[in-house]
Amino acid sequence: MTASPGTGGGPPIVEASGLVKTFSDFWLRTKARAVDGISFEIRPHEIFGLLGPNGSGKSTTIKMILGLLRVSKGRLTVFGRDPSDVSLKSRIGYLPEESYLYRFLNPRETLDYYAKLFGLPRAMRRRRIDELIEMVGLEGAAHRAVGEFSKGMARRLGLAQALINDPEFLILDEPTSGLDPVGTRQVKDLLIDLGQRGKTILLSSHLLADVEDVCDRMVVLYGGKIRAQGTTDELLCDTNRTTICVPRLKPQTITLIDELIAREEGASIERVESPRQRLEDLFMQIVETARHEQSATSGALQGGRTAAFLLGVGGEGEGTPSEVIAELEKQAAAPAVRATPVRSAPAAAEPDVVKGLVAEPTKAPSKPSARQGPQVPPAVDSSVIEGLLDRKDAGGERRP
Repeated sequence: MTASPGTGGGPPIVEASGLVKTFSDFWLRTKARAVDGISFEIRPHEIFGLLGPNGSGKSTTIKMILGLLRVSKGRLTVFGRDPSDVSLKSRIGYLPEESYLYRFLNPRETLDYYAKLFGLPRAMRRRRIDELIEMVGLEGAAHRAVGEFSKGMARRLGLAQALINDPEFLILDEPTSGLDPVGTRQVKDLLIDLGQRGKTILLSSHLLADVEDVCDRMVVLYGGKIRAQGTTDELLCDTNRTTICVPRLKPQTITLIDELIAREEGASIERVESPRQRLEDLFMQIVETARHEQSATSGALQGGRTAAFLLGVGGEGEGTPSEVIAELEKQAAAPAVRATPVRSAPAAAEPDVVKGLVAEPTKAPSKPSARQGPQVPPAVDSSVIEGLLDRKDAGGERRP
């Protein structure tokens, strides 16, 4: 698992300078200073981490970026514009800390509802929904009501909902909350995959290992202030120690190395231990073994590959609404060519019902009686019926 390769050029996606947010009571007296003069920027194509304990200002900062809260003081821009600009919303995907979903809809209906809000064509909606449901491992629960889901399954659906519009800027607030280790690993792999393909991601999490695994840069908040910021290597590198990894050594060799270090550096070996694998890696090995044994499970599945439309591969058919309009305008501007209709040979056999409709009456209808009431024979246009029959080709098959 490796983080994204770096950041791209261009203006920052998010730029905050001296950002302040205060909450006041009815008498306009300051009750809390949630964000206190922070400054940072999120560059294109990077995964940016926002860290801090509860009450440090993470969620407040995210809500200001989304335009859900007004800035009390300072400057904040998203894509170079004010966060309240409605035109920005279609370029952003957001997964809140708690997933608020309609409990009586199933996953397909939920994703279709949010896709309609973005104005996606029907065929594109269907294709993306299929890819996202496979990606988050909800194929077996695609027709169950969301109200029956566990928290982890709801988080998987919430992640799919945040990606339905293929956003340029993805904001995730505690994305792995409630997920099992399999889902957590999958989300981290997905974030790295999206970062390597040019997505800009803001990740807020209490799980420091998640941020360490995927983020390029991060800031650490406490009390509404930035206490540290920089790249992952800058913040985590221990410059006071050196680690040497070699195959297992004999005790005599370790003693010789210790004597050499003492003679050359005036120091000694602090600790000798065998390396341990991470618990996450061990857990994933156990799950992978059980999956290959085809052990049954009623919960969410491991999840499939990243949705093709998020990777920019594979045609989307109709394209975006603007692309559809442009194609229609292009067709309207092209000179019209009138096609000459070709009448095919009549079919060898015609249905008896059709023959009865087009056949001329052999005798005049009898005069209706008073009990039966007036009877008017239906007027049948034989040219319409003949036109329908002519839609068959010479092989007896109807043309589309």
